[in-house]
Amino acid sequence: MSQFNRLRKYHSFFRFKKDFEQYSLKSARSYELILHWLHNKMNRNQFLLLSGIIVGCSAGLAGVILKILVHYIHYVITDKVHFSTQIIFYIVFPFLGIVLTTLIVIWFFRGQSRKGIPAILHEIAQNSSLIPPVKMYSQILQSAVTVGLGGSAGLESPIAVTGAALGANYARTYNLGYKERTLLLAAGATAGIAAAFNAPIAGMMFAFEILLTGVVFSDFMPLIVAAVCGSLLSKIILQEEVLFHFESRTAFNYHNLPYYIALGLLSGLYARYYVVVSQKVEHFFHGLKWTALQRAILGGLLVSILCILLPPLFGEGYNSVKSLANGNHQAILQNSFFRYLPLQSWMILVFAGCVCLLKAFAASITIQSGGNGGNFAPSLFSGGFLGFFFAMCCQTIGITDIPITNLVIVGMAGVMAGVLYAPLTAIFLIAESSSGYDLFIPLMIVSTISFLMAKWFSPISPEIKELAKDGKIFTRAHDKNILLLLKMDDLIEKDIQSICIDANLRQVIELVKEGSRNVIAVINQQQLFEGIIMLDDIRPIMFNPDLYDKVTVKKLMQAPLAVVHLNDNINLVIKKFDETHVWNLPVVQDKRLIGFISKSSILNKYRLLLQEYSEG
Repeated sequence: MSQFNRLRKYHSFFRFKKDFEQYSLKSARSYELILHWLHNKMNRNQFLLLSGIIVGCSAGLAGVILKILVHYIHYVITDKVHFSTQIIFYIVFPFLGIVLTTLIVIWFFRGQSRKGIPAILHEIAQNSSLIPPVKMYSQILQSAVTVGLGGSAGLESPIAVTGAALGANYARTYNLGYKERTLLLAAGATAGIAAAFNAPIAGMMFAFEILLTGVVFSDFMPLIVAAVCGSLLSKIILQEEVLFHFESRTAFNYHNLPYYIALGLLSGLYARYYVVVSQKVEHFFHGLKWTALQRAILGGLLVSILCILLPPLFGEGYNSVKSLANGNHQAILQNSFFRYLPLQSWMILVFAGCVCLLKAFAASITIQSGGNGGNFAPSLFSGGFLGFFFAMCCQTIGITDIPITNLVIVGMAGVMAGVLYAPLTAIFLIAESSSGYDLFIPLMIVSTISFLMAKWFSPISPEIKELAKDGKIFTRAHDKNILLLLKMDDLIEKDIQSICIDANLRQVIELVKEGSRNVIAVINQQQLFEGIIMLDDIRPIMFNPDLYDKVTVKKLMQAPLAVVHLNDNINLVIKKFDETHVWNLPVVQDKRLIGFISKSSILNKYRLLLQEYSEG
């Protein structure tokens, strides 16, 4: 009887599960049917506005949930447990976070490693703004594990990727075109950033400066409403301690201008230091001939050691920056071993300097060893500590009237502008987060100096430099960006004529009679590409029958002036056409002929794309 009851329970459970899945599917279909109906009834601008609201709310809610989850994990670890227990947490949790994230990627996401803002830029340029649906939740899950358990990285980049994926897949569901898809992709990322910082203008600046580089748009309303929705959700749901917000500061005094100029120079130098450290760490981990799990174990151990020595490196670290901005300088030593020593001003100075220098290592190791996160939070954190360190150094040499809080706040914008190559985003982000529009002048001075120094070291952000060099992302050259939209597979003409290298002129003449092309490919017995025969080259002898059986293909053929490989980008193909001054080039892969690509087909495709992207 008991066995029968258990079977009934199992049957009831699976029946409930099936009913629930059917109900969820029906609800989703009903939702989509309503939106499809609205899509048909509304004009383009009206539907884009509605879409901006839906995408903005979805991306904003995702960002808010992630921020709340990570905040309360950190709150329990740093405020609710004894110091001796915290030490254990600092040892175990960062290590566990990076290792678990790596295992999640391997087991559930098939080792997909492309992450961060460069991944979005790649999808915009190379995949028609189509982002895999898995990105709608994978980045949230991975970053929650990494940063929630203490990984020294930020949540904002994963939030932006999640929002972008929500916008792109929403647009794909309702069969929107490339321009609308890209716009909603940017709207989702905008809402995510706006929700993370309660900064709608900064979210829009992020979209314009980073995501939509080289993309021409006249529709901005979806971005605006998405930013507003994300920011409103953040304001309504998140509590004050969760928000990245500062209140204490002093009014801007033009007599302090030299300090801000000096801080701008320091921010630019530190931003370059941060970038170089990130590159070195990336090359180190990528150069290890280890498995992904072994790299994660090494990275987790290193980050755990850094968190034990310098507790502010644990997680995002925003609370430490808030303590500095609010004048509570001793708080940064609270969870460290320095708490047992008599408090001295030099201790705070040395501690802050070490935290500032080692944050670059902690963040880079977290991200490159297998964790998931971004450089938003680390750059802001480092800038805050840099500004505080600079202010303390000035006080040490006898300058007593220096605005410490202002330098902490403005330093965040300076380092962020230099690391992310996004000065407008940095300026508006700090201005909105600190309600510090009266600090606009020092924010602009420090951010501009830092950005210009970063551009002097490297004209393109090192994070995307290789992608830009390979032509895999858009740049500010609009004509080249349109060329990047041309796909090699669509340009290759595969209906070609070929002849064996051992054939003679008679067989060539027969091919000429049957075909309409002025170029014939020559292959050998192994079907490998050998060269080409041009119709113009055989025209002087093609009407001399006496030569038909005497002249061989080997004598007639010539090596092409250039060869296109299947993995060449379109800009390289255009360069080869310009250098050779020919109209057709062979396309090969592993020495086998795939087809021919013609200059005329490229020009025709380019003209059509230019017409499409110039409309409206």
